[in-house]
Amino acid sequence: MTTTLKAILIAALIGALAAVPAAGEDGGAAKDYPKAKVSFDDYTTLVAEVESHRRSRLIDLDTFLAMSREEGVIVLDCRSDFRYERIHVKGAKHLAFTELTEKNLAAVIPAHTTKILIYCNNNFAGEPVNFASKVAPPRPRPGQKVASQFAAEAKPLMMALNIPTFIALYGYGYHDVYELDELVNVTDPRITFEGTVVEQATKAASAATAPPLAQLPSPVDDGR
Repeated sequence: MTTTLKAILIAALIGALAAVPAAGEDGGAAKDYPKAKVSFDDYTTLVAEVESHRRSRLIDLDTFLAMSREEGVIVLDCRSDFRYERIHVKGAKHLAFTELTEKNLAAVIPAHTTKILIYCNNNFAGEPVNFASKVAPPRPRPGQKVASQFAAEAKPLMMALNIPTFIALYGYGYHDVYELDELVNVTDPRITFEGTVVEQATKAASAATAPPLAQLPSPVDDGR
């Protein structure tokens, strides 16, 4: 093959490749649109920075409760409005995770130096409805028999809200954060809850212990 012929073939190949649409295109011009304010790179960088910081700030219940009694400390519940209203750690302030913005955080937390204590559903046992654990069970893989068998024996994924809450707070500049690391039964006498569920349970217990009407003292007839 002559040098001239080789050059012609190479030029033709380059021209053909240049005419092939780029991956993801529909044969038309590249789509140009404003990108969302989303950066996976920012998030992974933040996670890497938070990981070692968080590791030294995992505390047991006794430490959590002792810290909660310190002046200026805030216990922050970032669960949904509905779950918070039903039951939460007594005295906890609330800001749903979906509402974590610089402005909203500043309305709840007085300063970036404030000590913050966090918890989530996965910290509590014995109340599977209002403290429902966020756990993703292993999933079988359709059409992959062997992989499905291994998946069935895999460890469930813990999807607790604690970690994204910690990361978000750190990202917004709140670094003095401590996370409850202990699994606590809701009947544990060391901790107190409040909310509509607690109020209903208290009323029901009072009604159950109240004496029957027949045992109540009769009113005194004073003639009026």
